[in-house]
Amino acid sequence: MTENTTMNNAETATQELPSSSNATTATTGPTTEATPEHKKHRRAGGRERRDPKAKIIGPAYITRNIPTYDVLSEENLLKIEATVERILAEVGLDIRDDDECLALFRKAGAKVKGMRVTFEPGHVREILKTAPREFTQHARNPARSVQIGGRNVVFAPSYGSPFVMDLDRGRRYGTLDDFQNFIKLAYASPWLHHSGGTVCEPTDVPVNKRHLDMVYAHMRYSDKAFLGSITTVERADDSVDMARILFGRDFVDQNCVIMGNVNVNSPLLWDGTATKVIRAYARANQAAVIVPFILGGAMGPVTNAGAIAQAVAETMVGCAISQLERPGAPVIFGNFLSSMSLRSGSPTFGTPEPAIGSMVIGQLARRLNLPLRCAGSFTTSKLPDGQAMQESVMSMLSAIHCGANFLLHSAGFLDGLLSMSYEKFMMDADFCGALHSYLAGVVVDDNTLAMDAFKEVTPGGHFLGSAHTMANYTTAFYDSTISDNTPFESWNESGRTDSAQRANTRWKTALAEYETPPMDVATDEALKDFVARKKGSMSDQWY
Repeated sequence: MTENTTMNNAETATQELPSSSNATTATTGPTTEATPEHKKHRRAGGRERRDPKAKIIGPAYITRNIPTYDVLSEENLLKIEATVERILAEVGLDIRDDDECLALFRKAGAKVKGMRVTFEPGHVREILKTAPREFTQHARNPARSVQIGGRNVVFAPSYGSPFVMDLDRGRRYGTLDDFQNFIKLAYASPWLHHSGGTVCEPTDVPVNKRHLDMVYAHMRYSDKAFLGSITTVERADDSVDMARILFGRDFVDQNCVIMGNVNVNSPLLWDGTATKVIRAYARANQAAVIVPFILGGAMGPVTNAGAIAQAVAETMVGCAISQLERPGAPVIFGNFLSSMSLRSGSPTFGTPEPAIGSMVIGQLARRLNLPLRCAGSFTTSKLPDGQAMQESVMSMLSAIHCGANFLLHSAGFLDGLLSMSYEKFMMDADFCGALHSYLAGVVVDDNTLAMDAFKEVTPGGHFLGSAHTMANYTTAFYDSTISDNTPFESWNESGRTDSAQRANTRWKTALAEYETPPMDVATDEALKDFVARKKGSMSDQWY
């Protein structure tokens, strides 16, 4: 099982950070747009009434103002890294059905015997030195381009589910209409910075043609950055070609505008489909996200340290493929650790062991100077309920604290990745909004120290009507659109709704209010023509 199965089958805790007084709100907090009429209306005491229709404008991405957190000592990190080098030297990895990839490794000095490739200690690390530690993925709206790596954090929706789910119609196979809906919801959310990739499988479109509809949908219904297809090298090439139509061939050759999320066939196998896709994106100077998907006890050791060592070895080799194809091509060091029920053999998600494992992966990725994709809102729950959010928060916070830069699976993940949930999407996006405030840290300056307020408010008084409160109340706290903070009596009288029911209302409202971002007519026509010609050149394939 990998993130792509559904597609094929239907700095440290003591790192120095900028002082809070120099931090800007441009990358950490929202602004709102409101009408002049809204600005006129005030509550008693002079407090401005919040307009529920005021549009929240989120940042293009987050620049974190809190440090990452280290859980392992230098001694133990060195032990894991030594095991990684032993795996690469004494066991190696197989590369299947890609002679050109094997030739690249042979030319670079690796030992190649049949499909098996082994490396002298330190060899793969040396190859990875050409990879950028930070890069920009450009969006068609330049204001929405994202910076990946360093102290930057990018939230993207979940990826790869064959099913979709909502409270009204239950669980069902995903369609192109569902796919487009999730792109619209991600575009409308101020807390998601990226459009994602296969947010769900549009199973009503032939397998060999749906990538065209998916990439076009990302381009047309959003102006945020997005992922392209990875199921075959031909589909990866189609994705890049469509990006060249949208951005211009010369711009694409010099800049990253599209990425592909590629999984290892753990344990220790890179199949030709994946390696050719990595090379196709790298050849075009586009980024590959290299991700092992390890279920402890199945595709990797049941013990955390062993699974981490395996994952690092597999990812390093995948990243090295991109650098041998085109040195300097952007690449993301990815990781997907998960546990499983050893009684039933079923995968489990959002559990504590992979979460703490992600913390270690963060330390190791920083030592390699590579951008990191890690964890997300993982859960095995079948409903958008307490289990779903408990497991998702456990996993998501591990990504926040380990220093992940690109967080795929930030919204919508349900049912062990098998289902994309409309309600869970809205609940996760709302939590991503809270994480914006969390990652902003504690700003310390004259305003936040509030000395003027202490002078104004007498001992035993209150701060509710103070000038300082009036000047700061709209930005002081994150204002959830899902949570109900009213007294019990008010909640009871208004229908006793739970989080999932409120999320159900939110996604329907968001889709009803959605407006398609403008696109140049000639560009749109060129994209539609490309899709039509490609579809017309092949017969439908449903498997």
